[in-house]
Amino acid sequence: MLPLFKSHYSIGKSILTLNEPGETDSESADSIFDLLINNKINDLTLVENSPTGFLQAQKVSDFLGINFVFGLIFNMQCSLDSKDDEHKIIVFARSKEGCNKLNLLYSDTHCNNQGVCTNDLISRHWSDKHLLLAIPFYDSFLYKNNFSFSTCMPNFDFAKPIFFIENNNLPIDNLLEDSVNQYCSNHSLQTLKTKTILYNKKSDVEAFQTYKCICNRNFSRQSTLSNPNLSGFGSSDFSFESYLSEIQS
Repeated sequence: MLPLFKSHYSIGKSILTLNEPGETDSESADSIFDLLINNKINDLTLVENSPTGFLQAQKVSDFLGINFVFGLIFNMQCSLDSKDDEHKIIVFARSKEGCNKLNLLYSDTHCNNQGVCTNDLISRHWSDKHLLLAIPFYDSFLYKNNFSFSTCMPNFDFAKPIFFIENNNLPIDNLLEDSVNQYCSNHSLQTLKTKTILYNKKSDVEAFQTYKCICNRNFSRQSTLSNPNLSGFGSSDFSFESYLSEIQS
């Protein structure tokens, strides 16, 4: 099982930090690097919504001798004409050149295409040698097709994506896993069992919920702990504690 960490650099998505080991006290948010070092884990796969934390993660990983892999989440559509087929993908850098390509893809997506990556745009930047395409378990086109009225059929001719599978004790997990397995079997594509990690302990889920409520504040909809307005927020298993429990069982 591959742990997929996300840090506070992805605003509203995680309460884990990228602080160096030992910088965090008992009253502060947990550092991903403290979790890795304390559990003798020498690999970090970081999946972020923006590249802001890349340099910090790379710097600390190099200092600690940790193998670091970085990926970015993109909103993707076949074209800019309609958002009916919008879904999420993850693009990982395989090399230093891959990091450059990933940065250019992010810049072009957010500067020229209003935060949406199209097939034409990603195929222009693509290189199987330097980039890897992954399909997240949640918010993928299969998720949208199964649990909404979407009929999204993306074209992945430019790459051969790997599909992530997770189980976080959500009601949809088994149904979605069946759909992913069937699709990958029909298209001769690979799956990989993963675990998204957004906080340290299961008991931290309330702190995470509070943080999300703060980040999601707007004038039209107020979020509170009694009425957080967080769609799909139904599990405390997106934790490092749950990951350790699963790999040790």
